[in-house]
Amino acid sequence: METKATAGDMHLGGEDFDNRMVDYFVNKFEHKYNKDVSGDPKALRRMRTSCERAKRILSTAVQTTIEIDSLYHGIDFSSTITRAKFEELNIDLFKRCLEPVQNCLRDARMTKNSISDIVLLLQDFFNGKKHCRSINPDEVVTYGAAIQAAILSKHDDDEESGLMLLQITPLSLGIKVDHDGVMSVLIPRNTTIPVKKEETYTTGVDNERSLLIEVYEGERTRASDNNLLGKFTLSGILPAPRGVPAINVCFDIDANGILNVSAEDKATKQMNYLTIGSNEGRLREEDIERMVEAARRYKSQDDEYREKAEARNALTEYAYNVRDALRERKVRCKLTTAETKKVEQAVKQLIQWLERTEIAETEECGREGEAGEPMEPHYYKDIQTEKSLNCPFFFLVY
Repeated sequence: METKATAGDMHLGGEDFDNRMVDYFVNKFEHKYNKDVSGDPKALRRMRTSCERAKRILSTAVQTTIEIDSLYHGIDFSSTITRAKFEELNIDLFKRCLEPVQNCLRDARMTKNSISDIVLLLQDFFNGKKHCRSINPDEVVTYGAAIQAAILSKHDDDEESGLMLLQITPLSLGIKVDHDGVMSVLIPRNTTIPVKKEETYTTGVDNERSLLIEVYEGERTRASDNNLLGKFTLSGILPAPRGVPAINVCFDIDANGILNVSAEDKATKQMNYLTIGSNEGRLREEDIERMVEAARRYKSQDDEYREKAEARNALTEYAYNVRDALRERKVRCKLTTAETKKVEQAVKQLIQWLERTEIAETEECGREGEAGEPMEPHYYKDIQTEKSLNCPFFFLVY
């Protein structure tokens, strides 16, 4: 069995439906007998038990009756409720039930038609598909947990011998990219484990000798908005211009959910690593749901932050490419001394501005690349040709 995706609403449960029925019958009792039972805990407890039983009956019947002897001040209470009335009382809660289903389908990249069996009563949502009656909905979670327990304990039973339960990562896992604060995702949410992913990163400044690796889980663009699981430092990097060192970062999650994160400098073979247990620093289920919901709620802000980071990175790359090009003899010989100094000063100012600026407005990054006097077309073309620049910024700040 492979889990494709999980979703839920930690603030919605069976008690919410029970409470609606209790409020309904409390009002009926008060209207009929002119007595308020809401202040009697014992009467409310008996009322709630009867409402919970009635709710289950309405799953298969069109109406049911609750009968409670001597509910309040010796008064016997009996009343009928139909399924239509129950649905009317809870229509907003039923709609909330569909949201996690829709989110789960989207996360699993599946459509309604690709679902073979449904356990809950969602026939209308799944275009009239009959729900599976071979398992009790109340036993689903227990059944899955029992199978997983048998697998982990290596229980020797013919019925379980061919079973394997593949778990998934509840949140995306990645590292913080220092120069822009964005979380770089290596293992996306709902990835089946065990899993191993690798990515190559580099330094953000010249002659950097060490690199801080911060490991996060979450769905937000900005690393600081996610949950920090741990961090470590990779030292012994050979001094080199920014972008030259190649740092291989590996995320490896085993079948028990233990995460091993390693970083290795490909040039020096220097390596460091961090091991994070399956429960070490991890969020609770309700916190996971809250974080996923926050990612959906703030999607537009996260997209805007990502655009700002990309604009800043593009401008940074452009500035350093021009600086490196000016250091080459075959480029400098095509420029006059005045032109060379003019461009060098502009690049220096731009790099200084980038170093003291975190994430600028996208428009501001554009202006930094447009403001001031343009380069002379002929020597801009020379620089672009020599370095094969592919950048949207055609001017420098003076």
